[in-house]
Amino acid sequence: MMLRDNDALLVVDAQRDFLPGGALAVPGGNKVVPVLAAYIEAFARNGRPIFASRDWHPADHCSFQTSGGQWPPHCIADSRGAMIEPALQLPANTTIVDKATSTDQDAYSAFEGTALDSMLRNLGIRRLFIGGLATEYCVLNSALDALRLGYEVVLLTDAISAIDEAAGARAIEKLHRAHAEFMEAATVLNGQR
Repeated sequence: MMLRDNDALLVVDAQRDFLPGGALAVPGGNKVVPVLAAYIEAFARNGRPIFASRDWHPADHCSFQTSGGQWPPHCIADSRGAMIEPALQLPANTTIVDKATSTDQDAYSAFEGTALDSMLRNLGIRRLFIGGLATEYCVLNSALDALRLGYEVVLLTDAISAIDEAAGARAIEKLHRAHAEFMEAATVLNGQR
C-alpha cells in the first residue's frame, strides 16, 4: 500500500501514564510502541503529516476519582506521566493536539474541543491512519469522529491496545460497522521505501 498525498497519521494518547507503570496503564500498551514508531518513521520518511493527541489534564480534572469521575488521576499537564512516550521518536514537526484541558470537560476524541479538524482540512487531508491507546476509549471516539467528519479512516490494528479485551473487540466491531478500514504494519509499511 502506498501512502497518498492526502494521508496523515494520528497517534492517539501514547503517553507514559497509559503504559506499564503509569497511573492508568493499558494492558499490553507497551507492545504498540515499536509498531507505532515504525508507522511514524514511514510517514516521516514519506513527508506525510503526523499528529499526536494527548490528555493534558488540570490536577482537579472532572474525570478523576478525586473529583467524582471514574479514573485515577492521570496525564496531568506538564507531569512525567503526561509525556508522550519518547521511544516513539516523534519528529520535531509533529503537531501535538491537547485535549480535555479544562477542569470541567472531558474528551475521549482527539477532535473534541480541539482544532484538529481544521488543521487536517487546511492540509487537504482526506485519509487518516489511527493507532494508539486505548482502543475502546480515545481510539474509538477519535476514529468515529473522523468518520463523522468525512475522513476515510484506517485503523492500525497492530498499533492499538484496549483496557478491557471484550470492550476493545466491541469497539473494533463498531468501527467495522461504521466503515473504517483495518490494516497492519505489513500492509502499510511494505509499500514504503
